[in-house]
Amino acid sequence: MSNYILPFMVLGIVLYGISKKVDLYDTFLEGSKESFKMIVTIFPNLLAMIVGVNILVESGFLEFLIHLLIPFLKVPIEVVSLAIMRPISGNATLALLNTIYTKYGVDHFYSLLGSTIQGCTDTTFYVIALYYGSIGIKKIRYALKTSLLADVVGICASLVICYLLFS
Repeated sequence: MSNYILPFMVLGIVLYGISKKVDLYDTFLEGSKESFKMIVTIFPNLLAMIVGVNILVESGFLEFLIHLLIPFLKVPIEVVSLAIMRPISGNATLALLNTIYTKYGVDHFYSLLGSTIQGCTDTTFYVIALYYGSIGIKKIRYALKTSLLADVVGICASLVICYLLFS
């Protein structure tokens, strides 16, 4: 069923455009030109974020930070990695969460903790790079600090809530 939804939506849009006597081809080209301008505006910000994330990962700093925090949190390395990577990369944290599910099962405390962290935090650097970059905001100092503080609060709240409810 899901394979047919998108073609029917496109067909519905085309039929609606025809019924309103809209020049569909020219409208499509106009929208394509506008989206290309947006891509050109956003691309440097996304590239800078990707390069920065790769530098953090390849330099070993994130691994150092993870091993520094493990004795204090008393949770496995996968959960600490997820908490640290969440503000940086959504796809990486989904892969880590999948690893936790596979290793411990979906009903295990670590899986519940990882899911709660995933839900209580956001991909801060991606959001700032994409949304602020697309509208040209250059001064992100306070937004970045506040967003990272919100991520730390979300991680701490996840730990407290999961230990109270699930342990």
